[in-house]
Amino acid sequence: MSRALEAWHGAWRALRVTPAPGLLARLEACYREPHRAYHTLQHLDECFARLAEAQSLAPHLAEVRIALWFHDAVYETRASDNEEASARWARESLEAARAPAEAAARVAELVLATRHAALPAGPDAQLLVDVDLSILGADEPRFDEYERQVRREYDWVAEDAFRAGRARVLESFLARPAIYATPWFAGRLEQRARANLRRSLRALGA
Repeated sequence: MSRALEAWHGAWRALRVTPAPGLLARLEACYREPHRAYHTLQHLDECFARLAEAQSLAPHLAEVRIALWFHDAVYETRASDNEEASARWARESLEAARAPAEAAARVAELVLATRHAALPAGPDAQLLVDVDLSILGADEPRFDEYERQVRREYDWVAEDAFRAGRARVLESFLARPAIYATPWFAGRLEQRARANLRRSLRALGA
């Protein structure tokens, strides 16, 4: 987690404000919640590893880093407003630290972009969303582990219902003209992501 921690501290220094005492510990505790299997510190660490490779694409790198820390801060598989709650917490945390209002607003919008409900607009959001989706282009062993982790997070869902719902999610990504918004990620991960998704769909019987 050293890369993620360095990014956290560097982002707040870049904004020239100080987060509330204990905020980092609270976020880390969220990612350690027992009902999580994929949306954990492992995921966060992998995201920051990807971000480090492509951070030159970000006009507002500090805000992307903070948004990445908050993007799965609230995560409950039975809820439908995780990103909204995470975005609200991010905005309130920045406002409490007296960060510029425009920075707080941008971070909240970046977190909302990870709903993956629409194609991201703007280079910061495109980078953040591509980082979040980089797991789809992971090598086969890690991707297969990711799929098992997602299943564990939805262990309360019956098998047939899970398979149908998961297939819809994966098919929605395959139906996009491009999974990744930035040429940097598309050139490195697009082909493998599509192969992973097709392989997973076959395993689901879709």
